[in-house]
Amino acid sequence: MDFYNIFFGFIQIFKLDFQNFVTIYNSISIEYTWITFLIFSFVSVLIFLKIFGEVGLYIYTVVAVIVANIQVLKLVKFSFFIDPVALGTILFASTFLCTDILAEYFSSRKARKNVFLGFSGFLLMTLFMLFTLGFKPLDSTTVDQNYFWALEIQNNLFNIFMPLPTFFVASMISFLFSQFFDVWFFEKISKLTNRRFLWLRNNLSTMTSSLIDNTIFSLFAWIILNPNPLNFSTVVFTFILGTYFLRIFIALIDTPFIYLAKFFLPSKNNETI
Repeated sequence: MDFYNIFFGFIQIFKLDFQNFVTIYNSISIEYTWITFLIFSFVSVLIFLKIFGEVGLYIYTVVAVIVANIQVLKLVKFSFFIDPVALGTILFASTFLCTDILAEYFSSRKARKNVFLGFSGFLLMTLFMLFTLGFKPLDSTTVDQNYFWALEIQNNLFNIFMPLPTFFVASMISFLFSQFFDVWFFEKISKLTNRRFLWLRNNLSTMTSSLIDNTIFSLFAWIILNPNPLNFSTVVFTFILGTYFLRIFIALIDTPFIYLAKFFLPSKNNETI
């Protein structure tokens, strides 16, 4: 039944029946939805690469970083976790795939450029939304009843886009450190193996970078910048290692996609590889 609903839900997107899509996917187990979204994200990377070349990976990364920082506000319950966990893991992890594709088929310089673009895009979006929230909202005592539907928009936007300084700083620091390390480590392994064993450098760099990302974010968000720091062991075993095996699984799944990326490159790149 879940497999049928996954396919049937996608049909609703093409029919522009977005509400029915949400309703259908709300009826599917979290694990199936998670896998579907994982494959959808990686396929989207390849599609953007095929259509726009390296620029497509820049676009995907900026969008993924922005949406991932919104997704983390939503908690879901996996059957194999005791506590609910935040979304965003897939999109953050998919940006490592973009960086590795750029490092492998384009250049390390363009991979580092991708990191800066992802960071800058999210920072600019945050500033835009702060200004949006800064506009004085409608007042229920003066607005016509035809516009009552808009009175709650300010609160809805505030709950989503008002950044918690702790999480904002922790997220940006962890993103920069882990992504730049990923580029450096990927390039280092590439040189040591004489550009052989793509699967090795892809997995080693992504798994290691993901652990760095988890570690830096958790330490800053829950201990260093937190006015009420959590117990260190809780942070390590719950927030750093608790979901890390999901990051390992994602790294393994993205391996075929970095090989497939060669066939989605613009023709000019295929000729030079």
